[in-house]
Amino acid sequence: MKFDIEKIMDLLPHRYPFLLLDRVEQTEDNIVIGIKNVTYNEPFFQGHFPGDPIMPGVLIIESMVQAGGFLLLNKLDDPKKKRVYFTSINKAKFKHPVRPGDVLRHEVELVSFRLNFCKLKCKSFVGDKIVAEGEFTAVVTERKGS
Repeated sequence: MKFDIEKIMDLLPHRYPFLLLDRVEQTEDNIVIGIKNVTYNEPFFQGHFPGDPIMPGVLIIESMVQAGGFLLLNKLDDPKKKRVYFTSINKAKFKHPVRPGDVLRHEVELVSFRLNFCKLKCKSFVGDKIVAEGEFTAVVTERKGS
């Protein structure tokens, strides 16, 4: 099933300039494929780096985990009452730079989900080339004010 930006914004609390997921191409059981279109208009390119724009690795990670958060929230009953907090990053690797015009494709797998704690494996691609990967853990909690 595919989801557009409105559905993503319905589930995730992030907003501009920190919403780093543009669409979800596929969700199946424990897998999601999320897309981030990287444009020269991204605010971070002003300083990272002038004349040689490269997407910061920490923002690639954030985009990956937003796709993971979407996967988790989409699986829950009443997701608007929940929040996903990432608790650890393991085995993160950056293999190639991400530049304006690239389309980041995040493939996220939910490895385990027990007692509100989960483990995710993520790989990010530009075309067929892996640009980043990592393993993440997260906790699902009640959203404040729910």
